[in-house]
Amino acid sequence: MQNKSMKYYEAYEERYKTAHQRGVSWAYENSTPIVMDTITKYKIQKTHSVLEIGCGEGRDSKAVLDAGFDLMATDISAEAIAYCRKKYPLYEKNFNVLDCLSTDLDKNFDFIYSVAVIHMLVLDEDRDGFYQFILNHLNANGMALICTMGDGNSEMKSDINRAFEVQERNHESGKMMVAATSCRMVSFSTFEAELARNRFKIIEKGITSALPDFNNLMYAVVERS
Repeated sequence: MQNKSMKYYEAYEERYKTAHQRGVSWAYENSTPIVMDTITKYKIQKTHSVLEIGCGEGRDSKAVLDAGFDLMATDISAEAIAYCRKKYPLYEKNFNVLDCLSTDLDKNFDFIYSVAVIHMLVLDEDRDGFYQFILNHLNANGMALICTMGDGNSEMKSDINRAFEVQERNHESGKMMVAATSCRMVSFSTFEAELARNRFKIIEKGITSALPDFNNLMYAVVERS
């Protein structure tokens, strides 16, 4: 059930709680290959500071932390962060609750990445707020990897008033009644326009995947324009 003070994009908090109460994770544990591929390709060093926005249950965080990087992994969901701290006790201090649309951090980062988060933000002002947080928390020569669900052509948006509605969803453990979440898929042209509007220069872009959860993820590696 939605707390009236919660924003539409916080619905995953309830979805995580439902799954965790059943003793299962919501998402698969497979890490997203492009995260470590980008770190390797662009020579991100273990001395560099790294921020993850929207770590969820930690599937990409663990890969980055196991590789020895100085990572701050964040998520708006307190349930997700508690889950990560319990599951990965060695990295407990690396996981932190953060709403990037309402909170600033007191440090900047050399590399910021976010996988399958921006597509949960439907309103333009929220999407711009997400991009501005990244811009404002990048070091001068920093770069970011942003991945969003989409095939590069399709556009759609959900009704944010229906976030938190309970619906039946398939899960590897069986059917589950969980909170609905928000979604906005954009085309590459819209994605690029958003990035340009928020003062980013695209270094690289393309389509990747995060199987089995996402068959198609648009991505962009960006720096300050």
